[in-house]
Amino acid sequence: MISIGERLLGPEQPVYLIAELSANHRQDIGIALDTIRAMAKAGADAIKLQTYTADTLTLPYKTPPFLIGSGTAWDGAYLHDLYREAEMPWDWHAELMHECKALGMDCFSSPFDPSAADLLNTLNVPAFKIASFEITDIPLIEYVASFGKPMIISTGIAGLQDIEWAVDACHRVGNKQIVLLKCTSAYPAADSSMMLLQMQDLQQRFGVPVGLSDHSEGVLAPVVATAMGAVMIEKHVILDRSIGGPDAHFSLEPNEFATLVSQVRQTEAMMGKSEPSFPVQGKNSPFARSLFVAKDVKKGEVLSPENVRSIRPAQGLHPRFFPEILGRRFATDVEGGTPLSLEHLQP
Repeated sequence: MISIGERLLGPEQPVYLIAELSANHRQDIGIALDTIRAMAKAGADAIKLQTYTADTLTLPYKTPPFLIGSGTAWDGAYLHDLYREAEMPWDWHAELMHECKALGMDCFSSPFDPSAADLLNTLNVPAFKIASFEITDIPLIEYVASFGKPMIISTGIAGLQDIEWAVDACHRVGNKQIVLLKCTSAYPAADSSMMLLQMQDLQQRFGVPVGLSDHSEGVLAPVVATAMGAVMIEKHVILDRSIGGPDAHFSLEPNEFATLVSQVRQTEAMMGKSEPSFPVQGKNSPFARSLFVAKDVKKGEVLSPENVRSIRPAQGLHPRFFPEILGRRFATDVEGGTPLSLEHLQP
């Protein structure tokens, strides 16, 4: 079983809830810290950061290959400009991670190049996250996995072959601590694009825990994923959408994330734990049916449907015995309203 920090991930463990800060810090460490505090209050298990610079992600050219289109919220921007706006200063990491630890949360990040992975490893992060668009960077995945820490891999843009190559990259360096996150790389993701049943396919194909990196609106997808066996949910968060930013439009505010936490925990409670048998549940079991003497009978009287009935409550003999005992004689006088037992009957 995989663990992140002190938390085990797996069946019948609480779902691990990650608040993704992404670019919603507006390059203001005060906003970042306030967001972390708000997420701790909301019930997050972990904060996830993104560790990159515009220069580690792309090139600063303003030519057609670097112009964003395709109907996204960022159409018309150049990649380098967008990432320059969204990047988080690397010298914040230690302070943000310290604050998370003080509040009882884990903190880790997505490295986007080897130098980012080196920085995060020196800070002793409990896990690494590979973002959806980096799943094809097999040398990066292999390098990050070589640190021997749990690998959380989003599958947003990946075909089956891409996922196989990413998992194999981890295995090549002896790292089998892998969690695969179903993800739809649309911002926001339409309900019809979520394809949550693919979580089960990922788990069966690769034999690893699965979860959801969610870009849909609201909290329904995390609730459904929880009911389907997700061990981890990741959701973008923001202190207040009015502060704006590249990811503001599909991020949850603190009160909304608190609703997510509440509904996921409620779903877990409803799901319960798997049992090898199905014992009688709840306080209503005394009101199940059982066999009662329906009227006064005398010793030697024949047991019949007229003097023994299956009724509530469940204090007498189980109703399944009724066909077997029909025609037997009472061993003693019995008053009506008495729960029937085998001791009342002659051999």
